[in-house]
Amino acid sequence: MFLLDYPLTEDQTMLRELVRQIAEEKIAPQARELDEQEAFPTEIMKILAQSDLFGLCIPEQYGGMGSGLMELCIATEEVSRVCGGVAASYAASFLGMFPILLFGTEEQKQKYLPDIASGKTITAFALTEPEAGSDASAVTTVARKTDGGYLLNGTKHFITNGGDADLYTVIAVTDKKKGPRGLSAFILEKDTGGFTFGKKEEKLGIRASSTRELVFNDVRVPPESLLGGREGLGFIATMKTFDQSRPGVAAQAVGIAQGALECAARYTHTRIQFGKPISSFQGIQWMLADMATKTEASRSMVYHVAGMVDRGIKNVGPASAAAKMFASDTAMEVATNAVQILGGYGYMRDYPAEKFMRDAKITQIYEGTNQIQKNIVALNVLKQYHG
Repeated sequence: MFLLDYPLTEDQTMLRELVRQIAEEKIAPQARELDEQEAFPTEIMKILAQSDLFGLCIPEQYGGMGSGLMELCIATEEVSRVCGGVAASYAASFLGMFPILLFGTEEQKQKYLPDIASGKTITAFALTEPEAGSDASAVTTVARKTDGGYLLNGTKHFITNGGDADLYTVIAVTDKKKGPRGLSAFILEKDTGGFTFGKKEEKLGIRASSTRELVFNDVRVPPESLLGGREGLGFIATMKTFDQSRPGVAAQAVGIAQGALECAARYTHTRIQFGKPISSFQGIQWMLADMATKTEASRSMVYHVAGMVDRGIKNVGPASAAAKMFASDTAMEVATNAVQILGGYGYMRDYPAEKFMRDAKITQIYEGTNQIQKNIVALNVLKQYHG
């Protein structure tokens, strides 16, 4: 199926086969219905949990599989190959988990990670606000210190898994005078008093993933819910979390591109024009060649960056940004070309090509727009070749 032969371990190969089977047998038959109904895939999340797929990246001591980011990218890619929306719901739980894994106290890890690993607890990451998107330091949600902990007030929007997640990692201001250093992170349970949900967004794509507004109205947060047990970790926790999660978004993009490529390639064998299948036309062949090559290049970047993270390489930010940028641009290009190859049928919902195109677009936007990724890559280049 792939142009390149990747040196996957036996366990990684088995993981790919397992997730592909689940994707094709359990997710693909429901993908269109979930998309049309904009329904959170609760039952599919249970199936993924039963297969221990929420335990990826979580150490065995906390009930996880003890695997790495590479395994999460493989799983996310395979789910995305049939439905980007389900993949977003699945991967977003890791986005909410990473701050706890990376910066949580031992008590916080012991309390939350086992239920996250088992799939009993779905998580979400709450950073984005109306004025704080690409500028993560512009958060206005405030956590004011009180005798019994903190009082949380503010609003978050565009939060993936909002309303359906059980646990939220929330970024809030604890000391405005310190700028980004004055941001802290809090672990908030869904049923906490004063914590409610606002508008559920109606989206272009990834419609099986819930995106909601979070509202905090005098939410009392105990001191033990402060991530890492100290203030000021919010910004660094966000940046380090994105270093881990952006390869996952890139993997989602690779899966969407792969699914669109396969859809288009199969169609070319069945579509007859001028008395022969369009697969025999050089123009179509060249389009498929470009689509396959760029998808494979994206996959190579994703796997390499995931390997860097798993080997403990510290400065993975620029590489992570580059992988996310290239893979998501590729997904949009490949999905758009798939629609073009299918022609009028590509524009109709009878075929999945239009859904791949709708799902692909968000990968260029969330967890940092591709313009932000270019800034990160460019600054790294300029730093290396200064003077």
